[in-house]
Amino acid sequence: MSLEQFSVAGRTAIVTGASSGIGQTIAEQFADDGANVVVCSREQENVDPVAEGIEESDREGSALAVECDVTDRDAVEALVDATVEEFGGLDVLVNNAGASFMAPFEDISENGWETIVDINLNGTFHCTQVAGERMREDGGGSVINVASVAGQKGSPHMSHYGAAKAGIINLTSTLSFEWASDDVRVNCIAPGFVATPGVESQMGVSADDIDRREVERRIGTTEEIADLAQFLASPAASYVVGETVTAAGVPRVMETPEV
Repeated sequence: MSLEQFSVAGRTAIVTGASSGIGQTIAEQFADDGANVVVCSREQENVDPVAEGIEESDREGSALAVECDVTDRDAVEALVDATVEEFGGLDVLVNNAGASFMAPFEDISENGWETIVDINLNGTFHCTQVAGERMREDGGGSVINVASVAGQKGSPHMSHYGAAKAGIINLTSTLSFEWASDDVRVNCIAPGFVATPGVESQMGVSADDIDRREVERRIGTTEEIADLAQFLASPAASYVVGETVTAAGVPRVMETPEV
């Protein structure tokens, strides 16, 4: 059985929010497979080490680090221009940049709400619209949005984050229909609890502590999300359009009714 259909070799991908965690792992895995990756975050000094690590490794793909605030339309346009100038085109966009904090709804300030919605939802809008224009002009591509289970079912003290991620999920299904005729596939990943450096610093849960010998699991690794991203970006997912793939381990079900 050939596995070539799962490859992203020769493609060029932008990965936002790639200074650590899920975004960094996606970029590294794409480069492992031979894709050229543009890694970006709001601070150049945070994303330079990721690109340098890829360039200095034996990975087949190349990397370019670009400072980009996804809420700044001019910065997003400069990001796409730099990508095309460096690699000659753009095939994949991974909208991974995001932010969150926990607070009861009544304690969220107007500024706090707007900040989270701006980074998560508006940032996805800017990147998708700008990168999508290039893809549509050049014959197609793949957009992979990273949402959250909080956008599917809600999450206590995460109303602002969940609302923004719900918007991304809806955008995915709507845009997948609008851009299908332009050969641009739009899909989404909704991760559950994932062991990222941020989670480790806040909650003390490390990826090194995760046991994958059992199916019953409540926390995932960044590599498992990157596997999904690579599948969605590859020809193997050619019939997958407008879907939100949930990666959250064993689902929580109600075993007995509450009375």
